[in-house]
Amino acid sequence: MQFAKDSFYMALYARLGALNPARTVVVNGTTRPAILVLENELPSSGDMLADAFYIEWGPASLLEHQAGSRTLVKVECAISYFSSGTCESTVDRGRVLGALDTELFSICEPPRTAKCDFSQSPSVDLGTFVFWTRPQLDAWKPAANPMVFTNAGETTANLPRHLASLSVFFFPEVNLQ
Repeated sequence: MQFAKDSFYMALYARLGALNPARTVVVNGTTRPAILVLENELPSSGDMLADAFYIEWGPASLLEHQAGSRTLVKVECAISYFSSGTCESTVDRGRVLGALDTELFSICEPPRTAKCDFSQSPSVDLGTFVFWTRPQLDAWKPAANPMVFTNAGETTANLPRHLASLSVFFFPEVNLQ
């Protein structure tokens, strides 16, 4: 399952870097595209950053037998993000969230990527694909953590956030019966 998760993340990471090279975060002294997988970050990474996409993996399930001998696996995925805007008064945060929505929809297209083993360098194509549904946006909500730090290090409270949910599908490396 990790190969599928990594492949999905790396596809979105590369697409965001190409779509908006300015959408970056600094984590542990490294500047990178602003897409992070919570389960892969160090616990000491600190509070969530504004204007960044956070991937959280949900439950996995085996789908009923499909045509052929392979079983298809589905993993639920949530991508959350929030913004404090670009100005001191934060009155443009809705516009920034709209731009983040557009970027998310853009990097999720096409809804597929090759499944690769990223545990070695260079990565190895495993010969199958990972594919996913289109993101569905949830209602506009305050950020889950009432005190968060923006990319500029400012403390903010009750920022609106968006939560997108989608399902990721793949064939496992082993045949499940």
